[in-house]
Amino acid sequence: MMNIHTTCIMLNGKGVLLMGCSGSGKSDLALRLIRHYNAVLVADDRTDITIENEKAVASCPKSIAGLLEVRGVGILKMPFQPSCRVDLVVELARSFSDVERLPSERFYDLGGIKIPLLKIYPFEVSAPDKIVIKLETSID
Repeated sequence: MMNIHTTCIMLNGKGVLLMGCSGSGKSDLALRLIRHYNAVLVADDRTDITIENEKAVASCPKSIAGLLEVRGVGILKMPFQPSCRVDLVVELARSFSDVERLPSERFYDLGGIKIPLLKIYPFEVSAPDKIVIKLETSID
């Protein structure tokens, strides 16, 4: 098992890892997806990853299950999904200019499993929509 610095949500039955450094907007973007897109929290800030049947599976360490840190508000208790398959990795860019206009298809290697990778600026208003579109258009 690996424990990685990511936030994980499940959106429309698909697992999404939000990756970025501390303060990059992982929890903020997860909160917007939960509140406005019916996503469900899997793990905030730390995510356990296991490989099962050639699929990457995300789950939450017990000590933080159902907890989401909301900067400026505090730690909130939320409904959560205990685990999910990882279908998309979202890399959070530090600025809008760090995002390519027309990127080629990219993948993230997670324990030997290639997962589609999307790089976005998390504070852009359309960031949640871009995740939804990527899930709809590139994941089977």
